[in-house]
Amino acid sequence: MVTDVPPRANPDRPNQDRANQDRAERLRAVLVRDGDRCVWCGRPFVGLVQPTTDHLVPKVKGGPSWIENEMAACRRCNGQRGHSTPIDWLAECEGRGWSPDRAALEAAMRGLSAAIDARGGQRRAARYLDSQWRRWSRR
Repeated sequence: MVTDVPPRANPDRPNQDRANQDRAERLRAVLVRDGDRCVWCGRPFVGLVQPTTDHLVPKVKGGPSWIENEMAACRRCNGQRGHSTPIDWLAECEGRGWSPDRAALEAAMRGLSAAIDARGGQRRAARYLDSQWRRWSRR
């Protein structure tokens, strides 16, 4: 499992260094939680397949920068998913013959729902997630 993700150092931008360090810490925590494979395609994080954190609810659609909103994904899947909904991207991955981790996706959706309920706020993310739950139940 990849757990050595060093933050990039930039002495001219200490706040950026802090953000990179936080991102690296979140990536390590997500890898511990989700395992050492991409949630979307199932490829192990070895060699050229580098892990990233993919936002379940994209930030542009109101998703919070919480660890509950992040999943382990390879760079390819994270980039190709873009702003697609999790359910749309799940269907795309299955259509490509990949083996997405449906259990991890469901657990991530449940965890984010619980975090939103506990912390409050996040109206846009809550509505987005509710629509994904409705679509999930129809699958």
